[in-house]
Amino acid sequence: MTNRRNFIKSASLLTAGGLLAGTTGAAHASSPSVASSAASKKKLGLQIYSLQKELYDDLPKRMKELKNMGYVNLELAGYGKGKIGDVEMMEFRKMAEDAGLKIVSSHVNPSIEGVPFLMEYKKEILPQVKEYWIQTVADHVKLGCKFLIQPMMPMCRTYEEALLVCEFFNEAGKICKDAGLLFGYHNHHMEFQRLLKPGEEEKFANPFAPKGEQIQDIFIANTDPSLVCFELDVYWTVRGGNDPLAYLKKHSDRIKALHIKDVAVLGQSGMLNFENIFKQMYKNGIEDYFVELEQMPDGRTQFAGVKDCAAYLKKASFVK
Repeated sequence: MTNRRNFIKSASLLTAGGLLAGTTGAAHASSPSVASSAASKKKLGLQIYSLQKELYDDLPKRMKELKNMGYVNLELAGYGKGKIGDVEMMEFRKMAEDAGLKIVSSHVNPSIEGVPFLMEYKKEILPQVKEYWIQTVADHVKLGCKFLIQPMMPMCRTYEEALLVCEFFNEAGKICKDAGLLFGYHNHHMEFQRLLKPGEEEKFANPFAPKGEQIQDIFIANTDPSLVCFELDVYWTVRGGNDPLAYLKKHSDRIKALHIKDVAVLGQSGMLNFENIFKQMYKNGIEDYFVELEQMPDGRTQFAGVKDCAAYLKKASFVK
């Protein structure tokens, strides 16, 4: 993975409006009372992966802490065999609702018998993967989810493999749609690698132009808009050498949710222009976004970092 120094150097070449905010993303409230009132109405979302094992120290208590921080919506991680982590799904839902939190989305990666984390797709396993989605969708309907999101990219070494992944996504989307859920895909940085179409000869291409098509663009172009949406992770989009604001503008009909993420605590790196991102998000009519926090770099707990992220968003005048 690119280290921070190299990333800052490469990111400085990207000048579009979704990048490099510096300190301009800080909020400017007119008065403490106005700021407090506005903050209380904000529907902050959190991807629970951010908390890792800390969430399960005392789950009911921890959920109440999240509510007190200002979080309202949750996106789940850790689903498997009717459980979230080691907690029965319906018990998890009750704890969330008792704390005043709503489960909106869930990250799941398909598995089949003998392969708990499926990373290579082949035509012959499609029926097994469909069976996985049928059961997974049924479970998440019980949770009251709006989105079911696949968060990891299967192997896409060739253009043909990427098209096969699109076929799998469409089938998952059909199963979700029939149950009233939205199926989506969440990107990291790998999706911005480029693949050449069959028969495309590099020697005839412009030597100064990027060669091939980005995998993310292949996914968007070759999935059914009525079946597959996208959850744009703004941080990983930047790490992939792209501007999240440009993606929001270009694909306003396909991106239905966002991961709001930074190197660590939101707004501290200056790498992302969250103000412009939020403004475009609202312009696109996107209602759902989720904070995600990787490992805290300063030794503090994940809960401390998540609390700081909430404080940043509550103060920010550009967050409704």
